[in-house]
Amino acid sequence: MDNVVSSIMSSVGVIIGYSVAGFGIGIGLLGSKIAEAVGRNPGVKNEIVSSMMILLIVASIFILLVFAFCFMLLFFNPFVS
Repeated sequence: MDNVVSSIMSSVGVIIGYSVAGFGIGIGLLGSKIAEAVGRNPGVKNEIVSSMMILLIVASIFILLVFAFCFMLLFFNPFVS
């Protein structure tokens, strides 16, 4: 049983690490493309920023769902009796 708990703890850490790293890389790429788009056409800045905010909100919801899944694995795990 200790092996199951320790492997679950390490897998939860890997899940959280990869999700946060992917989120950070995605935000960086999105920010660079937004800056490039505003630099090319400054007149549509408000439209670009509002669409970026919608994408960030959706991505944040997915990250919160990953955290909820990890906490479900930690506290309500069906593999540990």
